[in-house]
Amino acid sequence: MRRVAEGPAFRRGDCYAVLRRCFAAGKSRFGFRLVHYSVQGNHIHLICEADDRRALSRGMQGLAIRIARGMNRVAKRRGKVFADRYHARQLRTPTEVRRALVYVLQNAHHHQHLVAGLLDVYSSAPYFDGWRERLRLPLVNDGDPPVVPATAWLLTTGWKRRGGPISLAETPS
Repeated sequence: MRRVAEGPAFRRGDCYAVLRRCFAAGKSRFGFRLVHYSVQGNHIHLICEADDRRALSRGMQGLAIRIARGMNRVAKRRGKVFADRYHARQLRTPTEVRRALVYVLQNAHHHQHLVAGLLDVYSSAPYFDGWRERLRLPLVNDGDPPVVPATAWLLTTGWKRRGGPISLAETPS
């Protein structure tokens, strides 16, 4: 989901706080489940599960509205926050899911030039339980998690059959 050019930077502290609250409030509604996310300066990547197309549509619409209202309130502005509708892509194979997980959880390495081996705190990486390296979690007791555990086989088990746990040193291709 890409923001409009004049919109606030999503990785700004107060804006990210709004996004995190919106994710926590909208993470499981209408048969829609937010499993992972990555927040960049001008866009957001999400990995979601949905019972069907309608559940995905309603869940994403509700999340987008919630985010837009919160962002506009924080930025003291009115109008659109997102440049266009979300782009959905159904992940069908374990390989696709593993690549998507690496891409979303490690996206800051691509956009923000984050040093390999570090968790991006503007993502759901601290809540991911598939890291190869042993992490001491929770890193911070920051209230209700902004994501829900995956329920679909591809996101719980399937992806692990294509390369095993993800290393903190892996970067998106």
